[in-house]
Amino acid sequence: MSLAFDEYGRPFIILREQERKTRLRGTEAVKANILAAKTVARTLRSSLGPKGMDKMLQSPDGDVTVTNDGATILAQMEVQNQIGKLLVELSRSQDHEIGDGTTGVVVLAGSLLEQAESLLDMGIHPLRIAEGYEMACKVATQHLDSIATKWDFNPDDVEPLVQTCMTTLSSKVVGRLKRQMAEICVKAVLAVADLPRRDVNLDLIKVEGKVGGAMEDTRLVEGIVIDKDFSHPQMPKELKDVKIAILTCPFEAPKPKTKHKVDIDTVEKFETLRQAEQQYFNDMVAKCKEAGATLIICQWGFEDEANHLLMHNNLPAIRWVGGVEIELLAMATGARIVPRFEELTADKLGSAKSVREVGFGTTKDRSIIIEGCPNLSAVTIWVRGGNRMVLDEVRRSLHDALCVARNLVRDNSIVYGGGAAEISCSLAVEAAADKVVGVEQYAMRAFADALEAVPLALAENSGLPSIESLTAVKARQLADSNPHLGIDCNDVGTNDMRKQNVFETLIGKKQQMFLATQVWAWTLGRKERYNKHVILVVS
Repeated sequence: MSLAFDEYGRPFIILREQERKTRLRGTEAVKANILAAKTVARTLRSSLGPKGMDKMLQSPDGDVTVTNDGATILAQMEVQNQIGKLLVELSRSQDHEIGDGTTGVVVLAGSLLEQAESLLDMGIHPLRIAEGYEMACKVATQHLDSIATKWDFNPDDVEPLVQTCMTTLSSKVVGRLKRQMAEICVKAVLAVADLPRRDVNLDLIKVEGKVGGAMEDTRLVEGIVIDKDFSHPQMPKELKDVKIAILTCPFEAPKPKTKHKVDIDTVEKFETLRQAEQQYFNDMVAKCKEAGATLIICQWGFEDEANHLLMHNNLPAIRWVGGVEIELLAMATGARIVPRFEELTADKLGSAKSVREVGFGTTKDRSIIIEGCPNLSAVTIWVRGGNRMVLDEVRRSLHDALCVARNLVRDNSIVYGGGAAEISCSLAVEAAADKVVGVEQYAMRAFADALEAVPLALAENSGLPSIESLTAVKARQLADSNPHLGIDCNDVGTNDMRKQNVFETLIGKKQQMFLATQVWAWTLGRKERYNKHVILVVS
């Protein structure tokens, strides 16, 4: 390899031995892609389940992330292979659509590709393998519908939602507080849910946090938390029965849109200009007072003169509030967003029972908590943690639990976890494969074997003998026709997931199988690849 320059002085790299560069075609290219996918899947395999291990990731900038969330791990890994990147997108798709099961979908996809490799060695065409996988996926999803359980809930009985969220949180850093965190997430989802339409807008749930304190201090705020403080240090720190004006216009003197120049050569002219500017500020403050506002929330900043006048007129204010927070505040308090001072009237004000500024430890960090809003259509989960890494991981864990609660509001069907659903589907696919005449039956049996990768990984990560544990549970399911038996990861003493209260959403499990099956069809299309690449470096 040598470095050369073109006629414009731009460097590029010349690879020697170009005549030895080879191209992988057909089955060899597919196997190379499978190898890359298996490597990525094995990386995540040890993070699956309640006893899964966390991964420590270091970015090129030196930032460290500790997590066992599959989507986060893959997003921060520098994956170069195209099939490896496909698994990254696969996990991201599961995270966006379902919010949970990001590790399981990659483990299942890697197992499907691994099983397909042995089928290729048997001489089966990749297209027939893809057809067999699709047939098996259809059988498995239909079987999931048959073993699913409907869990009815209402605002007075949310225990089903709490139990399912606890299953999601059991493998997270908040596992020892899973009951408390699950109840917080369920209350937040039901606060913003439209139950008649069975819809939840998670954008109305804001997850905020500050470093310090313990995870036990995490709580649900029935209102909005703003990471700001009052604009003047002498303003009151706590307000009751507040009338709130939300402004998107700055407390500043008007400025011409064109370039201008003002010549001031005497003290009288300067004083005239100062008085005119002060009059603008007096008019702005007077309009806010006339409307009856007792708190100003502004999207933009204040000049020092305006801030001084607001303090002396006993009108607390918060500045530099973001656009998203402005919208949430408007929905929660019932206020109208006012773009000009001339449009501010009493009917456009919002209300809240309490607005207070809180501090944290010995630092200068401050936050504003707005509670007692008339429209409980926006809530905030206030997270505390010992350091930044813990805080970020708690946020990711709560996001997964919020998504699970939302999915149950949309579709209250659940299946049992601990690998019970995968083992039951594996038995169903094996039985269906016996009725298929063509070579697709081999692909269907391979699909059934791939489904067992999830309970195998659960047993392995829990320190159990994986083959013996899987064989025993599979034999009991077959003998008792009981689809609720899974791997006893927590060593409770029973394999019945109903007694352990281990649940997963039906739509999440079906989505895992759909996405993992589609990976093989995409890998099949990558029939050519170079084993070396010419690298062009442009300055």
